[in-house]
Amino acid sequence: MSIRILIVDDEPQIVRFLKPALHAAGYQTIVADKGSEALKSAALHAPDLILLDLGLPDIDGKEIIRQLRTWTKVPIVVLSARDRETEKIEALDLGADDYINKPFGIGELMARIRTALRHAAREREYETNIKCGPFEIDIPAHTVTVEGKPIKLTPKEFELLAVLARNAGLVVTHRQILTAVWGPAHTEDLQYLRVFIGQLRQKLKTSTDTAELIQTEPGIGYRLVVE
Repeated sequence: MSIRILIVDDEPQIVRFLKPALHAAGYQTIVADKGSEALKSAALHAPDLILLDLGLPDIDGKEIIRQLRTWTKVPIVVLSARDRETEKIEALDLGADDYINKPFGIGELMARIRTALRHAAREREYETNIKCGPFEIDIPAHTVTVEGKPIKLTPKEFELLAVLARNAGLVVTHRQILTAVWGPAHTEDLQYLRVFIGQLRQKLKTSTDTAELIQTEPGIGYRLVVE
């Protein structure tokens, strides 16, 4: 069965650009140019992924994310012409899986789509082990190997790496990480998080390849980069 992608954008030129490119990559497409139509299409057609513009004429894109996340885990990749970091952070915290700034290249978009779809497939399976580039994380045993060599992590460092690995290739916001690892009372402890990220990077730095796998998204969060 072909993968169905719902394009939610009110700019005809963007839709004209996206549809043939997605079809050439083997995806089916559904198009909605309003938020209300997008919500109906998501329920009716059950797309495998949604490309969502935040600037819709009737309902703000962030409200679309909020409503979708009450009943579906479908991957949402935001297409944003808004360059404020706060807009991106809010969209991600509401449940978007990734974002890409307009204008964008089709190669980058396709890579983000593939990453979001892979992440959704992993989420549908219960995994006790996560293999991610040079890492292998054994969740029940709380062990991590890098390039086959075991490394010693504190419990919080392990939880932090596990959160990033479960979302490999996707940006995870500061708030999402802090809530998952330390709880909702610590969502503003950014300096605390930076310290732990620094410690984790040092422990994972077994080669030049692993040194930069945890990528900083300035002002937003972190992304575990896996080629």
